[in-house]
Amino acid sequence: MELQLALVCDHAKTTDDGKLDVHGVFNDLYAPAFPALQDHMVLVLAVEWSRSDSGRYRFRVELIDPDGKPTLSVEGHTDVDSRPQDRPPARTRLMLPLEKVVFPKPGAYRFKVQLKGKWHEGPSLHLMQGATPPDPEGA
Repeated sequence: MELQLALVCDHAKTTDDGKLDVHGVFNDLYAPAFPALQDHMVLVLAVEWSRSDSGRYRFRVELIDPDGKPTLSVEGHTDVDSRPQDRPPARTRLMLPLEKVVFPKPGAYRFKVQLKGKWHEGPSLHLMQGATPPDPEGA
């Protein structure tokens, strides 16, 4: 099993032809004050399963704050079908909408993902105080 993709974005969906369509990927958020509220974001995870994996697997996602403490947890499960050698391995795409997420203070946050009892590093989010991002040109 391999966590192939982990990101945070504004919107994600699967298209009619089976492709993952992701919009507005970000790693930095700016807030005028803390605690800060993010109204909406989507955590996207893509897992490719080993040929020996089949059945129902539980997962857990935690958002870890700058002090190393979980501030948000999401749990669920995914069903994995066995695949013969002449087909691609089973894959799971998780698109987890997160609403009204509170960030208690500025700093580096990180998602951690538990699959099959093992923790994997997910995307990071850097929360900074300020109304808007600085000018990328440095002006």
